[in-house]
Amino acid sequence: MPTEALFRPLQLAQNHIRIEFEGMPLTVPAGVSLAAALLAHDVGCTRESPVNGRPGAPYCMMGVCFECLVEIDGQANCQACLIQVAEGMSVRLQRGARDISITGADDE
Repeated sequence: MPTEALFRPLQLAQNHIRIEFEGMPLTVPAGVSLAAALLAHDVGCTRESPVNGRPGAPYCMMGVCFECLVEIDGQANCQACLIQVAEGMSVRLQRGARDISITGADDE
């Protein structure tokens, strides 16, 4: 299986877009995953464990490990490695567990 098309250096991207991470504006290559863009900017951790607050960051880059969870435009539990960057995207650390709301449950 040829792998040449699967990998390309970030600096080869011609177009750049602006996103925001924790209030800090970043200029990133268009067409890359959010995880790759954050790693290229050396942002450190992208989430805190809901169990013990341990920091996490992109690891597997293919959606298996869930270490890259972030909040994007107010939506929690987004896997940064599976989402392509978009102009104006606002990204925040995933802190703790997301609230669970159950809809359609009968109140007793």
